[in-house]
Amino acid sequence: MNQIASKGQLRMSLLRWILFIVPITVLLGFTFSQFANSGDENRWFQALTKPAAQPPGPAFGAAWAVLYIMMGTALAMVLHARGAPLRVPAIILYLTQFALNLFWPILFFGMHQVTAAFWLLVIIFVVALATTLVFGRVRKAAAWLMVPYLAWLCFAAALNMEIDILNPGAETLVVPAARTQI
Repeated sequence: MNQIASKGQLRMSLLRWILFIVPITVLLGFTFSQFANSGDENRWFQALTKPAAQPPGPAFGAAWAVLYIMMGTALAMVLHARGAPLRVPAIILYLTQFALNLFWPILFFGMHQVTAAFWLLVIIFVVALATTLVFGRVRKAAAWLMVPYLAWLCFAAALNMEIDILNPGAETLVVPAARTQI
């Protein structure tokens, strides 16, 4: 027997990576989103004129949940690919684009920097595309798991750009404080 591990053992090793990485990915994504007060409950965001293509708020949470699961699974597959020549650069690219992704809701929802958030999405897309291409050299399935994320980034950038066009003063928009009447 010349094998170090059986196919079943290798599958279980990948499953352990997935069970570790996917929850961390989802948790970080939603934690940063909540920290930035993203979504429909953000009063500044409520005051903005939205594009016609803007999906309802709950659709964003559902889409991001699926995307984070797919992204985490892709990373787990690359982490599992010990000995692959481009494994380390792939991991570095992934972590870079993911860190930028986590900063986007803070920039857009928290800091109200709509134009800067658009350009950040462009940068995220470029780094995510590079990540996907390098993932493809490590594990083809990992690259395919990143493709919906790339498509979503394009859609998000289009929404972001349209919000910027529809709301030229968004960065300086001041929403009056909420008042409770008794």
